[in-house]
Amino acid sequence: MNYFVIGDVHGCYHTFKKMITKHWNKENEVLIQLGDIIDRGKNSPQMVQLARQLRENYPEQAIFLRGNHEFEIIDHFMNHPNHNWLRQCGEETLRQYEAEGIDCQSDVRWMSELPLFWENDHLFVCHAGIAEQAADPFKEDDGFSVLWNRSPLKNIQKLQIIGHTPCDEPMYDAGSHSWNIDTGAAYSGFLAGVKITPNGEIIEFIKEETDVRDKS
Repeated sequence: MNYFVIGDVHGCYHTFKKMITKHWNKENEVLIQLGDIIDRGKNSPQMVQLARQLRENYPEQAIFLRGNHEFEIIDHFMNHPNHNWLRQCGEETLRQYEAEGIDCQSDVRWMSELPLFWENDHLFVCHAGIAEQAADPFKEDDGFSVLWNRSPLKNIQKLQIIGHTPCDEPMYDAGSHSWNIDTGAAYSGFLAGVKITPNGEIIEFIKEETDVRDKS
């Protein structure tokens, strides 16, 4: 099976649905989304519901990882309140849940079970990458962790696919052998995906312009 890795979605339900409908080949591809499916865009509840449905329907082929925005909503409900999250985008996300009549806490429990990374012998996928400075890259509240890092990445002798830091186009860093595919889908950008072979070779990049119904 090849891999189809999709970057930060940020509530862009219609955009994500278009991308997988047009480009995900379920016969020979595992779908991996690298975190931040909520906040910023206009359709966070719908996006989480779609992710949960895909996981249920394709448990071996649809993988969703945890991003820092999932961490923040989890923290808000476990250690109420998370003022930073509420101020930045959380209040709007909670309003979206209220408008849709969807049980937010059920979704938060689902998010709390998402893994921090996915890997094979040649490929490592996570939200923000393995930092050179990280003492423990999997300590979730650390600024250099795989949820929060924005410092230079470590070359781990595998291709890293990350998001978290928006860029105009998918960006390659030769030193760490990594691609950043966060292209600001919730703003004026587009949603990016990349298809990769099991041995870590890039097949192609996929671009889906952000649907106007998703834009913040």
